[in-house]
Amino acid sequence: MARIRATRRRRDDHVADTRSALVQAARELFADRGYSATGTEDIVAAARVTRGALYHHFKDKADLFRAVMTESAQEMAERLVAQEIRRAEQHPGDSWQLLRDGFQSFLDACTDHDFQRIVLVEGPAVLGHDAWDKLVEEHGYVLLAEALTESIQEGRIEPLPVAPLTRMLASLISEASLYIARAEDTGKARADAGAVLDRLLAGLGAEPQRIPAQQG
Repeated sequence: MARIRATRRRRDDHVADTRSALVQAARELFADRGYSATGTEDIVAAARVTRGALYHHFKDKADLFRAVMTESAQEMAERLVAQEIRRAEQHPGDSWQLLRDGFQSFLDACTDHDFQRIVLVEGPAVLGHDAWDKLVEEHGYVLLAEALTESIQEGRIEPLPVAPLTRMLASLISEASLYIARAEDTGKARADAGAVLDRLLAGLGAEPQRIPAQQG
């Protein structure tokens, strides 16, 4: 029985290793050459597996690309969340400023070559904009809604309905990221998008309470 379990474990490990090798090889090739210029024969050669192994794990090249895009987006989301946790520990009690800083960190991430090409440029072109919208919804909506709720509770922004505010801000961030990714001068686009975004966000700030004038 123990021998059977060990055999199954080795088989499962081999299957997982094969899939991981395919995703890693495809990720490097897609980031370097782009989706159209990368053939499945290039991927299996780089991963050192057979073509049959590729089609065992993935329906086709687009399905493999979806896995690569998801992994890239997940890693970036985890990195940004880790940054926000560190900021929150250093500056507790100001959710709105933390969120604004987090938006700027995301725009910085949009200048990362692999993330930019795979997620922002190739992703919508290969899988359609619905794929990008799904990633935003999966990795961003909940955290954004929580941060906005806390900002409202702290009195830092106007008490607006959180659900539509979340979707509209997510769309704004999405458009800013695509603007950066498609610009010829990425650095300038990043600076310009960051300035415009923060100015728009400043408009959500709650006005300080007015002290009634004393009657003379």
